[in-house]
Amino acid sequence: MKKLKVGIIINDSSGRAWRKGIVGIAIGSSGVEVLLNLRGQKDLYGNALEITEVGRVDEIASAASLLMGQANEGLPVIIVRGIPETSKVNNVKSILRDKSEDLFR
Repeated sequence: MKKLKVGIIINDSSGRAWRKGIVGIAIGSSGVEVLLNLRGQKDLYGNALEITEVGRVDEIASAASLLMGQANEGLPVIIVRGIPETSKVNNVKSILRDKSEDLFR
């Protein structure tokens, strides 16, 4: 029997500063790498990335939200396959900005 590793993301709708429309974002997670640090890697033109961190868990939540819908679609669970497995698993709190970096506090 093949052993599966399953990650869980709980998402919700959220507005964004300076933009119209809501998007799905992660409000909780388990067994998922939430922040992908690309600093030091090269971009398409060979330039080193200096500050790029990808909110991986939010990208997955947003993609799932497209299928779940925002009204009465009735799809509370989406199964996402094909996301590369990683040994880096961290808490969704790691994507929250420190107060010193937050423009809205």
